[in-house]
Parts: sequence; structure tokens; C-alpha cells
Amino acid sequence: MALSNPRSIFGIHQISPYNIDTGEFYGTMRVLGSSTLSLSSEQIDLMGGSSRYPYDSEIGPMTSEMKIVAREYPDWAFELFLGKKPTRTAASTISVVSTATNVQGTSIINATNGISSVGLIALTGDDDAKFGNYIIKAVTPTSVDVYVSTNINFDRGTDAVYEDDLLKITAAPIVIAIGTNPIPAFGLDLTGIGVSAFTVGDTASFTVDIPHKGKMDVVIGGASDIFPKFGCMVYAQKKGNGGLFQINCFNVQAAGLPIGFTEKEFSEAEISAKLLFSSAKNGVFRITALD
Repeated sequence: MALSNPRSIFGIHQISPYNIDTGEFYGTMRVLGSSTLSLSSEQIDLMGGSSRYPYDSEIGPMTSEMKIVAREYPDWAFELFLGKKPTRTAASTISVVSTATNVQGTSIINATNGISSVGLIALTGDDDAKFGNYIIKAVTPTSVDVYVSTNINFDRGTDAVYEDDLLKITAAPIVIAIGTNPIPAFGLDLTGIGVSAFTVGDTASFTVDIPHKGKMDVVIGGASDIFPKFGCMVYAQKKGNGGLFQINCFNVQAAGLPIGFTEKEFSEAEISAKLLFSSAKNGVFRITALD
């Protein structure tokens, strides 16, 4: 009888984490650089007397780890690797301005003497709105300047520019009168109410979202955040002869999702996880190969 063809593993296809309790999948990652299972153990040697060599040796604790090099960031990755499930908002065909809130002091957003709300200019505002975090700052008792965190889509609708290095977008302070007070290039209206009585230096903030295909939002680092244990299926690339290779990791614990920003490169995250013993499965992982 001739020797069998050697079994080999080529490439990586995807990983699919799942809920240990229900078996349901969180989703999948397909844009991967690698997935490596590392199993190692310390050798415990019996030494004594003048011998330079051990009399005996036994296997110590096993270290079982998995490293994933990911080039995509699905919503579930933030839940499993950073401990917080994101909030998902459905696609929107319109621009949306958040409720403005005071940051320093209480005089800017004021229902009696100040700015009662921030919204879009009627008819044109939706087209001219620009994504970002905005700051309103009182420069006199009756006027404000406005700043925005990014110029990433200043070319949306009417072109816009920064006025200075502090990210100001108002060429001159806006005197807040009763009624609407527009910032035309940004599609925004500051609605004044009563006689403005700002405290100079007070600030308020709001955000603007432009139309999108879906929105993910998550705050990481809360005191009540938890890192759930999960199972994970790992698949090698299908070989030319049709061969398939799968590893089912029964009980995985991970923490950490590095998010890199590099010039003219796609972001890549190296995720480290522990492979734990599963009492229910009486093992750590199962390997299945279809030759």
C-alpha cells in the first residue's frame, strides 16, 4: 500500500464566534490576515544532588492561546473583545442634528434667554449639513462662535473652510436674535429665544450625522462592562482538491481590540485570546478535517 498524501493546511477563510449557552452565532470575520493556535507547556524536571541532568521530567501546565489578525471590525467584535455591545441605528436618508447640551456653564442652551435649539435650515440644510462634533462658545453676552471637530466632508453641499487653527467655522461672531440664526455653509440654524444673556466663555455641544447606510455607536470602558466567554469556529481556506479544515474552540476568553490608523493602509488588529477547558465538551477544541 502506498503512502497517504500528507495533510496540510493552507490559508485562512473565516472565523465564526458563537454563544456558548445557545449556540447562536455572533457573526463572522472574513477579512483576516491569520489565526494561530499556540499550545505550549513547561517541562518540570526532577533535579537533585550533583547531576547536571534531570532524573525525570513531567509536563507542566499547558498554555493554550489563539491570535487573530483581523482587517475588519464587525459590531460583535466590540462586544467580545472590548466588553460592550454597540448600539445599532438603521440607515438614514436625511441629516440629523442631535439635541444641543451645555458643556461649560448653563447660559447658552437656555429656554428663556439664549439658544433654545439647534436644527437644520429649512429646504437646504439637509444637503449642506456636515458630519462632526460642534462646539458653540459665547464670546459676548449676545453672540457666539461655532467650532467643529473635522473637515472630513467640508465639500458636501456648499463648500466650507475653517476660519482659524482653533477649528472655528464662523467668520465673525453670530449675534443671536429671536428666531433663526443660520450658518448657511453648514446647513445649521441656531434658534434664539428671549434676549440673549450668555456668560462669556460658556460652551455647548451637539453632533451632526449625514445620511448613512447604518450607524454603530459604543462607549468603551464602563464600570459594568463584561467580557463574555464564547466559542469560535476557525476555517482554513478550501484547498484545490476540495479539502476542508475546521477547528471548534469550545470556550474562549478575549480582551483587547487594537485599532490602528496608518497612512494609506487598511487598519489591522491583532487579537489575543485564551482557549479554556470546557467541562461540557470535556476538552479545549475539536479539529475536523475533510481530506
